[in-house]
Amino acid sequence: MAPVGGTAVQDHVALAEIELCGELIIAASAARERLSLESIDEVLKVAEERDPSRR
Repeated sequence: MAPVGGTAVQDHVALAEIELCGELIIAASAARERLSLESIDEVLKVAEERDPSRR
């Protein structure tokens, strides 16, 4: 039995990662094809340029 009295711990980093995973799942389920790296970056709001030779 869990202790009573507000002992819940929130890991804000873990919660943010879970939210990002959820966003990716939603985007992937709505896509007709596999998500490109650019699409994934857009969903995750990443603004870095990728080396095209790394695909």
